[in-house]
Amino acid sequence: MNPSIKYQHFNSPVGELVIGEYNGEIVLCDWRYRKMRKSIDHRITTALNTTLEKSTSPLIEQCIYQLNQYFGGERRIFDLPISMIGSDFQKQVWNELLKIPFGEKASYMDLAKRLNNEGAIRAVASANGANALSIIVPCHRIIGSDGDLTGYAGGLNAKKKLLELEGSLAHQMQLF
Repeated sequence: MNPSIKYQHFNSPVGELVIGEYNGEIVLCDWRYRKMRKSIDHRITTALNTTLEKSTSPLIEQCIYQLNQYFGGERRIFDLPISMIGSDFQKQVWNELLKIPFGEKASYMDLAKRLNNEGAIRAVASANGANALSIIVPCHRIIGSDGDLTGYAGGLNAKKKLLELEGSLAHQMQLF
């Protein structure tokens, strides 16, 4: 069996996160009490053929430090080694999320268009919801085509607070 995924809980200003590290990469920065918690953890531990172990590491501490900078308004881009654990399609969606700048938003349809597959809007939404690297891979920047805030693993209140922190709720929707 491979080394375990070390993880810690982090009480952010908008909700409790699970921060996980495996082989020098962050593999989890996700909402502790989300509905899909067990399935996300299962997907990651199965793909890596390992288990979760409550422990810390210098990388987890660095992730928490950068999250605190983000919440304090001092950081806009995360500089952490990450590993996206999912299907090829999910990774495509998550890589597109990384292209949405701090303070901007996009819709699920915008993401589907960026992938040259407008018919995949539901699959894009599903991949967005399966993101295990919340905030770092900014799925909170995705809103409905009508501008409404839509589902978010951390809850709509957390999504609203993240968008307010980034100053994007007061602006018109900006496409990336």
